[in-house]
Amino acid sequence: MLKNTTFLDALALRHTPYTPVWLMRQAGRYLPEYRASRAKAGSFMDLVRSQDFCAEVTLQPLDRYPLDAAIVFSDILTIPDAMGLELSFTVGEGPRFAKPLRTEADIAKLVVPPMDSLRYVFDAVSACKRALNDRVPLIGFSGAPFTLACYCVEGGGSTEGYPLTKSMLYSAPQVFERLIDVLTHTVADYLIAQSRAGADALMIFDTWGGILPAAQYRALSLAPMAEIIRRVREKTATPIIIFSKGAAGHSLEQMASSGAQGVGLDWTSDLAAARALVGKKVALQGNIDPLIVTTTSAAVEAAARACIDEAGGLPGHLFNLGHGLTPQAKPELVGELIAHIQTLSRAKKST
Repeated sequence: MLKNTTFLDALALRHTPYTPVWLMRQAGRYLPEYRASRAKAGSFMDLVRSQDFCAEVTLQPLDRYPLDAAIVFSDILTIPDAMGLELSFTVGEGPRFAKPLRTEADIAKLVVPPMDSLRYVFDAVSACKRALNDRVPLIGFSGAPFTLACYCVEGGGSTEGYPLTKSMLYSAPQVFERLIDVLTHTVADYLIAQSRAGADALMIFDTWGGILPAAQYRALSLAPMAEIIRRVREKTATPIIIFSKGAAGHSLEQMASSGAQGVGLDWTSDLAAARALVGKKVALQGNIDPLIVTTTSAAVEAAARACIDEAGGLPGHLFNLGHGLTPQAKPELVGELIAHIQTLSRAKKST
C-alpha cells in the first residue's frame, strides 16, 4: 500500500489536501549528488543501463525534497537505440545517433524491437519500485512517436526546428507515417512492460509536437499518442499523462479527449482558462517556467502564488514545471518552490 497517494488521487480528480508536486528532470545535473553518481557510473549510458544506479539517482531528489511522486531515471531515446540507431552522449553536445534514419530504405527496414532489448529499463523500474518501498508512486515514461522520430531522422537534437524531419514529412509523407507507425507500436509495448514492472503511472513526453501546425500535430503526434493509450488500456489500468510542449494552445480539447487521465501544460498556458475549457474531463499538470528556479526567492514565491491562484484550489491539479529542470537550477530554490506550492495550495483548498 502506498504511503502517499496524493499524486494518484489528484490524477483521478479526487480531492487532495494540497496540490501534489513532482518535477520533470527532478533527478539531474542541477543536483551535486547526481553528478557524483554519474561520475561513478562512468558515462550517462552506463548510468541508465545500471538498475542500481537508476534506483540511486531516482531517489536522490526524494531524499532532498518532500515530492509526491518519483519518476524512473531513464531517457526517451532508449527506444531508437534498441532499434539499432546506436545512441551516444557527447559532453556539451547532447545525444547523437550513429545511424540516423534518412532514407526510405532505412525506414523500410525498421521493425518493433524485442522488448528484451530494453530489459534494463524494466529492471530499473522494478529496482526503483523496491527502493521506494511504497513511499510515493513511481512514474514510468516514454517519448512520443513524433518526438522520437525527430531525433531518429536528425540524428540528434536540432536548434533549427528539425529541418530534415519536416522535409521528410512533407516530401515523403508515407515514409514518415511508416516511421510513426513503428514507433507507435513500440511505445505502446514499452509502456505496458513498464507498468508490469511496477510503474504506478505512465507519461508520454512530446517535446517537439509543438513545432507542427495544429492539423499536422493532431494527425502525426496526438493521434499516435491516442492509439498508444488505447493499446495500453487493453492491458493495464495504469493512468497516463500526455505532455506536448507548445500544442495546448491550439489542441487542448483534443488532448483532453485522447483517453489520457492527465494533460501536461507548458508555461505559456493559463491554468484557469485550461480548466474552464476541459472541465472535469482530465487532470491538468503544470506549469511554471523552469527558469524561475534559476532566479531569486522572490520570483519563485510570486510564480508559485500565481500558479496556485490560477489552479483555483480545484481537484485535478498536479504541480509541475512547464518543462524539465535545467542544469542551472538552484537546488535551494527548487526546495523553496515545492514548499510554496504545498503551503499555498493547502491554504487555497481549505477556503
